[in-house]
Amino acid sequence: MPLQPIDVSWLRGEYSCEYYSFIYVRATPEQVVARLGGRWEDFTPGPFPGDSDYFPDPGEPLGVTSIGDWTFVVDPDWLGTRQGVITELSKGTRLVSQAALAVKGLDYFYWCEDGKIRFCWGEDDGDLIGTPDELVDTMADIDRLYPQFSYLYDGPAFLLVEHLTGIRATERLLKDSTFRWGVVPAPAKEG
Repeated sequence: MPLQPIDVSWLRGEYSCEYYSFIYVRATPEQVVARLGGRWEDFTPGPFPGDSDYFPDPGEPLGVTSIGDWTFVVDPDWLGTRQGVITELSKGTRLVSQAALAVKGLDYFYWCEDGKIRFCWGEDDGDLIGTPDELVDTMADIDRLYPQFSYLYDGPAFLLVEHLTGIRATERLLKDSTFRWGVVPAPAKEG
């Protein structure tokens, strides 16, 4: 089935000045929190921020929720771009992450399988790893839907996520989900 455009105006509008890192891991929330060094029992329930004034800042708690067989992580920092973190999280499973700070034009995307990066894109570096065969048709669909150069956070990243996870991350899906919020130890600096 061909990809259909996704409306991300809610994220680009209300949250455009907020940095976000969305991480999707095919594992349970408890497993993801443990792999990040956190304690599931220390995480407390709460909604996705319904107002950008309440979006967490770097260093504040991250949110996790279950969407089917996947755990969705909302990280207010650069965790989804830390290659050591995402490759470790992806061991034995699949991980997809997208991160952006639209107001500064920063845009990142990663797909990892079992501890290895399969595809990544970084706005400041362009295509960092060539497009794998599994994404060629999807990238052609994205080029058709977005013929003018577009930041990944304008929609293409969400279509890649949908292709790789089966999750269409809409405003309604996120705002209707119950998250658990908590703190994990800061990862070691990558050299």
